[in-house]
Amino acid sequence: MKTQSVTRFAPSPTGLLHIGHAVSAWFAWEHGDVTLLRIEDIDNGRCRPSYIDAIYEDLQWLGLDWPQPVRKQSEHFDEYRRVLTHLDDQGLLYPCFCTRKDIADEIARAPSAPHGPEGIIYPRTCRHLSMAERSERINRGDAYALRLDMTAAVKRTGPLHWHDRTKGKQDVMTDYMIQHIGDVILARKDTPVSYHLCVTHDDALQNITLVTRGDDLFFATPIHRVLQSLLGYPVPEYHHHPLLTDAQGKKFSKRDKSLTIQTIRNKGFSAAQLKDMIANRSFERLLSP
Repeated sequence: MKTQSVTRFAPSPTGLLHIGHAVSAWFAWEHGDVTLLRIEDIDNGRCRPSYIDAIYEDLQWLGLDWPQPVRKQSEHFDEYRRVLTHLDDQGLLYPCFCTRKDIADEIARAPSAPHGPEGIIYPRTCRHLSMAERSERINRGDAYALRLDMTAAVKRTGPLHWHDRTKGKQDVMTDYMIQHIGDVILARKDTPVSYHLCVTHDDALQNITLVTRGDDLFFATPIHRVLQSLLGYPVPEYHHHPLLTDAQGKKFSKRDKSLTIQTIRNKGFSAAQLKDMIANRSFERLLSP
């Protein structure tokens, strides 16, 4: 008997959904036997309740429904803190007091700066602080982030792999994680927990068996595999889909006000018409006044 696949659509309410989100949402619902809606609202500075309401309205207009209740990440910070504490107890986290300027200055002094999918790799400046120095700075109130010690992490996990429905088996090599991903941030002062930790925990908690998302997040999956291994979480299957782009090859973003689902709805188009225009990559009618 075939096991039901459970996938999810997990937007952040930092703006209105656009047609790229429509593609991702339809993709998730088409590939999962059960598709959950999750609201990833950990960014207290940018997320708005009005955008959550708009997400519900847009998805309903797209013809989609979902099981209740909807998980909102902002309601579960205590859970994420317990996960962070578990990693910290294993000696896998360290406080980083560097500002963006500190990191830029450190990089400028280096003869070469290794780059990864998210830009320049953090030079591990604070990794070398003694326990006494860390405690002193924390006690005097210095702001800090918590970083995953990737060298220690992959020493514990060893090589890993995961399966992508489009690209097949993907190996996660320890040297790659250290040299090209580096010590990623798992929590900071203004955001109590990072995207990487939240989605890894939530996918396990919600029994997600298939993660569908855009190719722009392909880089994140090796990080999530490391966290899954460290936390003893199951490994879902992945399916990264191509991003929807305009005629110039630029991906759509929340800044594209004329192509938000709300604007398209207000112009009188139907969801079926939108799906047809996306399939044919024909957006002229959407862009007309």
